[in-house]
Amino acid sequence: MSPSRTRLGLYFRFHTTNITGVEVIGFLRHLLRHLRGPVVLLWDGGTIHRRVIVREFLHQHKRLRVHRFPAYAPELNPDEFVWNNAKRTLSNGAPRDVADLGYSLRRSIHRVRNSQRLLWSCIDASDLPWP
Repeated sequence: MSPSRTRLGLYFRFHTTNITGVEVIGFLRHLLRHLRGPVVLLWDGGTIHRRVIVREFLHQHKRLRVHRFPAYAPELNPDEFVWNNAKRTLSNGAPRDVADLGYSLRRSIHRVRNSQRLLWSCIDASDLPWP
């Protein structure tokens, strides 16, 4: 979200294997290159976010400010609504292979990413306390 709260952005990367702290750091580096000013991260309690190398990276990059969701609170996470929206587009699909699945997934997420209306609906659908 822009500092003036007028524009939302959606940044993502897909992986064909389980991600590690190295991939998390790669993504955070990407965010730091593309976004100015402080970057607020809303994270679930996943173990990937608590890796030592990730914590060290966060400690070294003060622009990154982490706020953790309470345990078992998907209703607070707007990301859950992004995925719900994307999955609706993918439902009843039958990809031929992993590459075809990746193409469909990227197309579905880009549809959400490119629509301010859909992004705001994901924020509004969450139970985040909102000013």
